[in-house]
Amino acid sequence: MTIALNVTHSFLGQPWRWRGGGADARNPGYRPDDLVTQLLLARGCPREGVEAHRNPTIRHFMPDPSLFRDMDAAADRLADAVQRSEDVRIFGDYDVDGATSAALLIRLLRDIGLTARPYIPDRLMEGYGPSGEALVRLAGEGATLIVTVDCGAQAFEALAMAKRAGVDVVVVDHHKCATDLPQALALVNPNRLDEAPEAAAHGHLAAVGVAFLLGAALIRTLRARGWFAARPEPALMELLDIVALGTVADVAQLKGLNRAFVAQGLKVMAKRRNIGLAALIDASRLSRAPLCHDLGFALGPRINAGGRVGKADLGVRLLTTGDPAEAARIAEELDRLNEERRAIEATVQEQAEELLERQGNRAVAIVAREGWHPGVIGIVAGRIKEKVGRPAIVVALDEQGIGKGSGRSVSGVDLGAAVLAAKDSGLLVAGGGHAMAAGLTIAADKMDALADFLDDRLAGAVARARDGRALLLDAVLAPGGVNPDFVSAIEAGGPYGAGWPAPLVAAGPMRVVKADVVGNGHLRAVMAGDDGRSIKTIAFRQAESALGQAILAAPRDRRLWVAGRAKIDDWGARPAAELHLEDAAWAD
Repeated sequence: MTIALNVTHSFLGQPWRWRGGGADARNPGYRPDDLVTQLLLARGCPREGVEAHRNPTIRHFMPDPSLFRDMDAAADRLADAVQRSEDVRIFGDYDVDGATSAALLIRLLRDIGLTARPYIPDRLMEGYGPSGEALVRLAGEGATLIVTVDCGAQAFEALAMAKRAGVDVVVVDHHKCATDLPQALALVNPNRLDEAPEAAAHGHLAAVGVAFLLGAALIRTLRARGWFAARPEPALMELLDIVALGTVADVAQLKGLNRAFVAQGLKVMAKRRNIGLAALIDASRLSRAPLCHDLGFALGPRINAGGRVGKADLGVRLLTTGDPAEAARIAEELDRLNEERRAIEATVQEQAEELLERQGNRAVAIVAREGWHPGVIGIVAGRIKEKVGRPAIVVALDEQGIGKGSGRSVSGVDLGAAVLAAKDSGLLVAGGGHAMAAGLTIAADKMDALADFLDDRLAGAVARARDGRALLLDAVLAPGGVNPDFVSAIEAGGPYGAGWPAPLVAAGPMRVVKADVVGNGHLRAVMAGDDGRSIKTIAFRQAESALGQAILAAPRDRRLWVAGRAKIDDWGARPAAELHLEDAAWAD
């Protein structure tokens, strides 16, 4: 990739490069469709697949569910439960992916004719994943089938206890698996090590995506058994709004089937047929149909707040209720809990950064402290990762010296595999995850040993990731080109998210007209270009960074390039465009 705009060392100390050759919207021959095609190609879309990716559909990207190991066995067992009216429980993780996975299966089974009940473990009291005690208790209450969603791939002891108790367990998961598998009647997971290549290619699915495939397999099985001869088939596609929410909130890569899930799910969500989601949209103060980034930054955090600092089952209850009054009450409570979560997170973030300053240059930044709320450590780990440019793990220690940790990684560094290896080596009580995120349980006296282990295993990958760091640009515009029409044009290449990054555009050359600090350390600036046009810019949480300080101190007569994401600012009477800054550099 070639250097863009001659920027070899930006304010944030990185080169700028063209992601896929670049596009100059100042060129008289530029057309929006040309840029959209380039955006698709630069993100790995094959040339012959441009039209399919421009409008991703489920029909085009959906695999045969039977490709996946144990899928048919899982669908057969669920079909038996439906026909026998068995007591089925859906055991979900307490995050958004777990809540949406559980809600999808509960709503689907309800439409088919079976009432399944959720069980969401308490984060603080029970921890992650199924415990043997909980599974045995559910069996004692009469459950004959338990389906775990977004957890269970590493639950060896718990599933062995369930088997001894005589209850069948189907595992629906997407986290990394070990060579050996726990004792489940069926374990559906595209990340099983024994999966065929065609199924393993879908390893980027969130658990809710795997649950959707199981739902399709279940409908097909019941159809073959004649179950729908006297009753209507459920509208599985109407549950895509839930699938989209879980996929984006779990930061799953938006490629292939996931792109179709989100693109089509947003259309379903705009219809507001899910009473709970409609209430959540209202509680989030969104006055328009949600966009992709709203799922990750407005709706997802509120669902998560129930599992982080409130009642673990609030998200599932919201997504499955048919009562508008109950939906409004739960949505309001989740909104309140989200504000509480933000306050807790800010305190942990400040303390974690203080500890970080005293840490050496480890391959993985690891900070731990007693008293931190386990419900926010994953968010804080993500913030630290962004700040230091390498993987980060934040551990909340309890009074007994046992820590619950959450990690976030950078592109090119498989943190989940490293944590699983640390568990296998005896350093962790429990642990697992996927490439970009992981969770663990560790004794406090093993913290240094874990840091050493991760240094040995990941130092090379982290160094390569940091050496290859660059800001990848998709286009360059004059300031007047940052307008609503341009934003609409690039949105046609979406949805954007993990694995399908939103376009970064450079604008300039420009001068800083005014700049100030707003909110919680955000930099706001108005820039004017040689074309006589000005644009509004904002750099979130960058006021104290090298980027923020350079812009605040920039001479009014010196020109610069700015780079970021073009967004619609719809707060005024008429929509306008603004640039959310990622970096800047001198233009002369």
